[in-house]
Amino acid sequence: MELSLLGCSPGVSRPFTMIVNFIAVLLLIQPSLPLGSGSMTRHFKWEVGYVFRSPDCVENLVMAINGQFPGPTIRAKAGETLHVELTNKLYTEGVVIHWHGIRQFGTPWADGTASISQCAINPGETFVYRFKVDKAGTYFYHGHYGMQRAAGLYGSLIVDVAEGEKEPFDYDGEFSLLLSDWWHKSVHEQEVGLSSVPFRWIGEPQSLLINGRGQYNCSLASGSAVASSNATTTGRGGPCRFLGHEECAPQILGVLPNRTYRLRLASAASLSSLNFAVTSHRLVVVEADGNYVQPFAVDDLDIYSGESYSVLLTTDQDPAANYFISAGVRGRQPNTTQALAILNYKPNPPFRPPPSPPPVTPRWDDYSRSRRFSLKVHALAGRSPKPPRKSDRQIILLNTQNTVHGLVKWSINNISLALPTTPYLASIKYQLKHAFDRAPPPERFPENYNITRPPPNPNSTVGSQVYRLRLNSTVDVVLQNANAMKGNVSEIHSWHLHGHDFWVLGYGEGRFTAAKDEGHFNLEDPPLKNTVVVYPYGWTAVRFAADNPGAWAFHCHVEPHLHMGMGVVFAEGVHRVRGIPREAIACGLTAGMKKAAAEDDAGN
Repeated sequence: MELSLLGCSPGVSRPFTMIVNFIAVLLLIQPSLPLGSGSMTRHFKWEVGYVFRSPDCVENLVMAINGQFPGPTIRAKAGETLHVELTNKLYTEGVVIHWHGIRQFGTPWADGTASISQCAINPGETFVYRFKVDKAGTYFYHGHYGMQRAAGLYGSLIVDVAEGEKEPFDYDGEFSLLLSDWWHKSVHEQEVGLSSVPFRWIGEPQSLLINGRGQYNCSLASGSAVASSNATTTGRGGPCRFLGHEECAPQILGVLPNRTYRLRLASAASLSSLNFAVTSHRLVVVEADGNYVQPFAVDDLDIYSGESYSVLLTTDQDPAANYFISAGVRGRQPNTTQALAILNYKPNPPFRPPPSPPPVTPRWDDYSRSRRFSLKVHALAGRSPKPPRKSDRQIILLNTQNTVHGLVKWSINNISLALPTTPYLASIKYQLKHAFDRAPPPERFPENYNITRPPPNPNSTVGSQVYRLRLNSTVDVVLQNANAMKGNVSEIHSWHLHGHDFWVLGYGEGRFTAAKDEGHFNLEDPPLKNTVVVYPYGWTAVRFAADNPGAWAFHCHVEPHLHMGMGVVFAEGVHRVRGIPREAIACGLTAGMKKAAAEDDAGN
């Protein structure tokens, strides 16, 4: 069956827009022939453009889809196909969309990474993303060209279990909460500052947002200081007063007493690590990055850029009150107040001020607390495969900040990633010799390197090399954190792997030593994830199967860090890729060989 939909974003669009979209959905449902064994295809027609919005009560330019910010929520069932016709209405810049957490088996060109899986979609052009969502879970999508995620180009993607299947937990209702940070400075100004001499840092965000809503110039907490052990600012401009139709009015989660609700959380943050909590309510973690985990209860949880979780919340508190939902900054000295929403016990008025203050965000640099949470996440028995006992290859990636030709860069093993003009997928598939640097990148860093001191940078460079992986091999990657350019500074990073899930084998402090640390790897029930944190001066080890032909990004999900070169590219089995759309390679050295490429694929 073919199903055509206009994306709606429940709880985000204004009432009139929601009604119009709902009517449009009813009018656009079209039955069609099935695409193989009972599968369904869901059609979406999107236009990306800038609009004026006030996400935190201050008007600014926002990158929107069909005029919506955040973009329309996609909802589908596992095994279904998505067909997204994306038109670029940005006038002066290209665009792509990455479907974060979707593995793209058989459709690597639909991964939505400019210069890696496809060419950027030029102004006025249309590109069709068509791919299967193969696994139930909580995901999201976002721009992956320049720093467009920080401009607001993101939205939720929810994949329900396939027909006839069941989740391993029960709940009465659910909500999706997309967490993010927001600047009043444009992303273009941010990008220029990051690439300037002298270096100009983007600064801390002005606001944190929940489903695109925050309050910069007032406080929901009755005009008092927002409750945070971090906070150096308080609610600005006195108490907030909302009628509910305002763009920056807080998200309201209407619930009934004595019910269990699933909260689907995802972080599209550009910079901030976040802590999520609900006043007086415990949270039971049941899913991480689209994979089930052994349930465990917490008062709050840390969520890093690119991660997603599902938590179960039971409405077992005083039903005569409302309660705060909060997201606060972790991992950086904050200068941003919490994002706040309201858990509304019906029939209480939705904007009745909660009697208790928001939860206190834990101290920003309490990394021991953060590690304890990470170590609680284990795979649910019978729902995730165990990792192979051994790997075929180990790659150790040193994360450092460097200077190259006077520019401040983030580097991996002393190489700062510079993406080429020709997408890796096409240049490797068609064996183009001069599309990127074909020298193998380093798989280790020097034994005498001191991770606790600022890097000397004697050999730092910018490069476009690729890690070539043997198809169906098992690969270990150890992310090693170190000192940045300033003394006694080691930043937190969240790393995201495209095209795969990986097993998180372990975390450690200090320098990774195989002889000492491999014996402590968790090979029994490590969680499967697609995004993982590496703590300051520490290491994180992951293992994955290189079983998905394509060219895939592996990078820090902190937007300015990636912009400054903090990433690598893995390629495996690219010779087996078939059917690359001509529109995906209409740039660089493959622009003039579109027809030959298409014929080559057809012939194979």
